[in-house]
Amino acid sequence: MKQTVEEMVEQLFPVMVERRRYLHQHPELSFHEVETPRFIAERLTELGIDVRTDVGGRGVVGTIRGGKPGKTVALRADFDALPIQDEKEVEYRSTVPGVMHACGHDGHTATLLAVAEILVRQKEQLAGNVVLIHQHAEEVVPGGARDMIADGCLEGVDVIFGTHLWSTTKLGTIGYRIGPVMAAADKFELTLFGRGGHGAKPHETIDAVVLGATVVKELQSIVSRRLDPLQQAVLTIGTLHAGNTFNVIADSAQLTGTVRTFDPIVAEQIVMEMERTIKGICEAAGATYAFHYEKGYPAVVNHAGETDLIRTVASDVVGANQVFEIAPTMGGEDFAYYLQRVPGTFFFTGAGDETFYPHHHPKFDFEEQAMQYAARILIEATLRYLDSPTEP
Repeated sequence: MKQTVEEMVEQLFPVMVERRRYLHQHPELSFHEVETPRFIAERLTELGIDVRTDVGGRGVVGTIRGGKPGKTVALRADFDALPIQDEKEVEYRSTVPGVMHACGHDGHTATLLAVAEILVRQKEQLAGNVVLIHQHAEEVVPGGARDMIADGCLEGVDVIFGTHLWSTTKLGTIGYRIGPVMAAADKFELTLFGRGGHGAKPHETIDAVVLGATVVKELQSIVSRRLDPLQQAVLTIGTLHAGNTFNVIADSAQLTGTVRTFDPIVAEQIVMEMERTIKGICEAAGATYAFHYEKGYPAVVNHAGETDLIRTVASDVVGANQVFEIAPTMGGEDFAYYLQRVPGTFFFTGAGDETFYPHHHPKFDFEEQAMQYAARILIEATLRYLDSPTEP
């Protein structure tokens, strides 16, 4: 009797857990992944899948060629870790000091490897092809997606699907959204140059600490007072460093931060307003400055038809009452680059609840059962897309 997708995923679940925990114990930082892509390539090769390594740097791409002609579906998982000390008291905690999988990428990888195994069993019945994109360096700009695309990972691809295991959303739920779902994530660095001096003689100085405090305060008014209130944006100052001792007025201050937006026009307006604010404050105080603004990932913008497909498939897998439209998040993701090139969607698989630690926390973890839901949805969406009529 032919097994259902649910039965095949359930059968593979112990292997998924084993692989996820192995990867969790052996994390590698963005752009420094060596053993992880090797592990992935070996697993795909064992399945008889055509494999390309070092794609766009450290990426791995596997291709399952179906027995019948048709369209091509790409599925993507990321595999880099973060520079965070793992504080969980579990048997599979990270063995690498100061590095851990604190965002679920180990689970994404284990899930896609299971998806590959199940789809390759059915390759003779597949009406088309499946491209398995195992991506390096999602966590650090410029990320791995852009270089993998330049190296041909989307060549011939008609559609792409991806998911994120989400620790703070209830297990068994699926979140989707048509249109902007994750923000563009930019970074800036600012150095303020004043004139230092003795703490007892402020009138002979240009106090960089006061300059920094003023800039921090005034930059916060850009979003609240200079943007259309119907537009969504975040401007955050992450660091402010100045001075070396208690009785010396600092001659410089360094600030770093991030800007998150959905609309490129809004992003440009914020940069312009930042420049104007910083320049005005410095000119009023007789100071100078150096301002560097770095564009990060663009916004993740999901396509309507592909998102509807995931919504329908997810409703069949977990029940319609467990599938919901999510609000946009200000987090960033370089899955955005794929969606700029081909239609697709990025959805969220609930992997915990509000009691779980959030992503990028030293005690981050997720319910491993969520990998089964993610795998089933990716497989079913792939099969339904390939079986759907080709547009003329």
